[in-house]
Amino acid sequence: EITTRLVGSEMCKETGRNAKEIVGKDSFIEIYISTPLEECEKRDVKGLYKKARAGEIADFSGISSPYEEPENPDIEVDTTGKSIEETVEYIFSRLKKYL
Repeated sequence: EITTRLVGSEMCKETGRNAKEIVGKDSFIEIYISTPLEECEKRDVKGLYKKARAGEIADFSGISSPYEEPENPDIEVDTTGKSIEETVEYIFSRLKKYL
């Protein structure tokens, strides 16, 4: 099973810890997409970052709300300059050691 979460608050971190407890630490693999904020803003086709910077969206992680990186992800990938296909290939290549 694959789940996603935005690690930006203590509540999100707690959700991750709960998931790890439910599936078991040997079956839980945390993947951190560590793409810089500037890159995320460049890719923002919905204009959410622009709205957050204008104060139209409250509690937006990394803009008006703190963003905390995961403490110890199993896999980390920065997608800057990478296609979706390259990113997926990279993640799959790193997942092989867990299978």
